[in-house]
Amino acid sequence: MDFDAIVVGSGITGGWAAKELTEAGLKVLMIERGREIRHQQDYATEMKMPWDMPFRGHGDSDLYDREYAVQRLNRHFTEFTQPNFVNDAQNPYQTGEDTRFTWFRSYQLGGRSLTWGRQCYRWSDYDFGANARDGHGTDWPIRYVDIAPWYDKVESFIGVSGAKEGLKQLPDGQFQPPMGLNVVETHVRAEIAKRWPERCLTVGRTANMTEGKPEEGRAPCQYRSLCARGCSYGAYFSTQSSTLPAAMKTGNLTVITDAVVEALEYDPATKRVTGVRYIDAKKQRQTVRARIVFLNAGAFNSVHILLNSAPGGLANSSGTLGTHIMDHANTLSAAALMPGFETRTSFGNRPTGVVIPRYRNMDQMDGVGHTRGFSFQGGALQSTWTQGNRMEGFGAEYKDKLRHPGPWRMVLVGFADCVPRASNRLTLDRTKVDANGLPQLKIDFAFGKEEHAALAQAKAEAAEMLTAAGGKVIMGFDQPGPGGTAIHEMGGARMGHDPKTSVLNQWSQSHDIANLFVTDGAQMASSACQNPSLTYMALTARAAHAAVGMLREGRI
Repeated sequence: MDFDAIVVGSGITGGWAAKELTEAGLKVLMIERGREIRHQQDYATEMKMPWDMPFRGHGDSDLYDREYAVQRLNRHFTEFTQPNFVNDAQNPYQTGEDTRFTWFRSYQLGGRSLTWGRQCYRWSDYDFGANARDGHGTDWPIRYVDIAPWYDKVESFIGVSGAKEGLKQLPDGQFQPPMGLNVVETHVRAEIAKRWPERCLTVGRTANMTEGKPEEGRAPCQYRSLCARGCSYGAYFSTQSSTLPAAMKTGNLTVITDAVVEALEYDPATKRVTGVRYIDAKKQRQTVRARIVFLNAGAFNSVHILLNSAPGGLANSSGTLGTHIMDHANTLSAAALMPGFETRTSFGNRPTGVVIPRYRNMDQMDGVGHTRGFSFQGGALQSTWTQGNRMEGFGAEYKDKLRHPGPWRMVLVGFADCVPRASNRLTLDRTKVDANGLPQLKIDFAFGKEEHAALAQAKAEAAEMLTAAGGKVIMGFDQPGPGGTAIHEMGGARMGHDPKTSVLNQWSQSHDIANLFVTDGAQMASSACQNPSLTYMALTARAAHAAVGMLREGRI
């Protein structure tokens, strides 16, 4: 069967591509390499308690050492969420000699939309103009005005709660009412504003709804903070709760799961992709045809497909395919004890933290040793009965102590912009293959002096802010975690003006192949210092609209 469009991948951007293309009337095939997960029916551990689990939620350490050595480092990985992460032993990848890179992956219908952190931040022209300003990388072919309407569309549909702050560097959006700051965060926000009015602590803007969308079968957040198990309430945005039902409602979507895309089929005579070749659950190779193809397999997997589709890589006349990959450099900048609030507490488990948006290197260059920016995420936490894990004692007196809220502490985690570098790249290691006989991806990656300088300044200023708010700083770091730690890997098929230096144009469309679009993180030309997922989705919606117009006009 032939289709108008094939969407490879079903995560955050794949779901959006399928929704927009089917709603425009196209017959669409979505191909997902992992298993099917049905909304509400297949969230197997969502309502389970620790005592319902064989290892009380902690999991089998021996198994994790053998088969989940990378995934277990993800903060969302537990015995409850283990099924939503890949088995590393079955899905190997390679790294360069001097590379440490933790590649966190979720191969199932919905992809990482089931396990993501849900933070949704717009980019500004400080971000889209960064490469042109300091000469790193290649200039973005778009600016904020080009994507602003698509931010509006995405936020309105997925449901984002947040507070409007009027910041140039972090534009406001279409928000549902914000979740509240706790007493310590409210205090720290006020103290920072008094001393540094250009710095703003606000609640994290998150794709967890506070009002719900009953017409779509989505309820408001229940403040359980169990999101990575799957949410039957539909309170947070996932493919299953939001874009997939919308696409299925049109009657124009076909979904294939357990199908690993090996390569794109390409006709050199027409300079068009004609379809996709995949390996099904029975290890049989299949080919499907379509008029256009959207790659949404995740940044590194989309690049893997392109590299494996032709000698030297498909859509690679620029020679830049696989290069300039990025991930935010991040670390715990400061942790502080916050005395004076012991009689105050909070209720529920708010599924978001706080953010302090970028305030360096904006209208003037005031970063120390770096030309980009950094931001902070974190929050104030109060010790609960779990503090008993580290307390001495036993009996009634011990238990009575655990009945009362403990001391407060606050953490600020720095996220630094990652400069795009040609040396940070993806290649195929054809001497090593995976279970499907496909060459493994090799990652070469290292942070440079800019990222280290930014995190050094972030450490100093995080400590300064928490101290000014009455905190006692007990630790802080300035060295980034391994690449991949931020789970914001991007780049490898970047946008740009010039086909000689970039893979995609301003519509996320291949310079070389008019009916090929790459709209996941691979398209990113820079990283900014805030979470990129909202930008991925907005660019996907924008590209789908453009592709439909080109099809109707006979241009592709």
